[in-house]
Amino acid sequence: MLAGKHILLGVTGGIAAYKTTFLVRLLVRQGAKVRVIMTSSAKDFVSPLTLSTLSQHPVYLDFVDELEGTLQWNNHVELAKWADLFLIAPLTSNTLAKMVSGACDNLLLATYMSSSCKVFVAPAMDLDMYAHPATHENLSVLRSRGVEVIPATSGFLASGLEGEGRMAEPESIVEQLIDRLQTEAPLHQKKVLINAGPTRESLDPVRFMSNHSTGTMGYELALSAYELGAEVTLISGPVCPIVLPEEINCIHITTAAEMHDEVMAHFSTVDIFIASAAVADYTFEKMHLHKLKKGEEVLSLNLVRTKDILTNLATLKKSQVVVGFALESSNDPSKALSKMKAKGLDAIVYNTLSDSGAGFGTDTNKVTLYKKDGSHTDFPLQPKRQLAKALWNDFIEQWF
Repeated sequence: MLAGKHILLGVTGGIAAYKTTFLVRLLVRQGAKVRVIMTSSAKDFVSPLTLSTLSQHPVYLDFVDELEGTLQWNNHVELAKWADLFLIAPLTSNTLAKMVSGACDNLLLATYMSSSCKVFVAPAMDLDMYAHPATHENLSVLRSRGVEVIPATSGFLASGLEGEGRMAEPESIVEQLIDRLQTEAPLHQKKVLINAGPTRESLDPVRFMSNHSTGTMGYELALSAYELGAEVTLISGPVCPIVLPEEINCIHITTAAEMHDEVMAHFSTVDIFIASAAVADYTFEKMHLHKLKKGEEVLSLNLVRTKDILTNLATLKKSQVVVGFALESSNDPSKALSKMKAKGLDAIVYNTLSDSGAGFGTDTNKVTLYKKDGSHTDFPLQPKRQLAKALWNDFIEQWF
């Protein structure tokens, strides 16, 4: 859920600021892009150099920086627009009160006042301060404004007292960020099944028949679905174009028959199936147990049809959405439209090798999405990761 997310971390002046070194490291390990804003008092508790090194970005301290004799303005509006998520941790009583009142006397507060993204805060203060009615009222006001509060925990405090007021541990903060983002994600509690890549049909222990599919489009669709909160199962041919989060259930197969059986086994429990794999239409009538030796000038081999996954799914389909893919060597969408109708698909993604930069073996693709209601959407040539997100946005608007 945090992979690729732009996370702005605001650090205020409390002893718990030292924990932000661990927090930044955990966020970066999750694949997030992290930038840090610190108040002037936060520097007393944790080094800006440390957080800059861990986040791999300069730390923002004030509205203006002096660099080699020149002044550089830190644009709080640009920082707010950059962020997908704004986390203030630790949140002191002082900054809490200023957030509620609308005070704007430092870069962190100005950025907060300019933000339109989701804001999370992790309070940290001493026992009596956290228990004070003003603190409870201020936190209640923030919640009413849509700010997510990660509650403080109990434990030993800097004052020597023991009780509520400790900032939640970095691991817990990251877990709560993920949990809350998942709950609000558009595909939360949806189950997605995708197949991807080629299949291989063996002639003998050495040779096989296959195609040029790299599986990249299917893998990117799986990753995007996961980032949108879905429970994802990916059935993949013998490729691995990108590394996927371990939470994605990736089932590796080799043959068209194995692909067929795995799709059939998982289809009944999912909400949507995206058939992006390049499954072999034919397989060898006979697989030879030993390597065929060179012989006659002409070798004749018999091929037989493989089981058609989409045709067989038609008998199992209930409320599931099924999206097919159709790649043609020439620009002829009529074949894709015929396939959509014949196999009872809800939509089909059509592309052609006649478009430069589209199809197999590229990092880009250009497609048209046709739907059974007669509508269609053209997606221009773009990176497959970007295209996967665009397709999912369309699917969500149409069906979810």
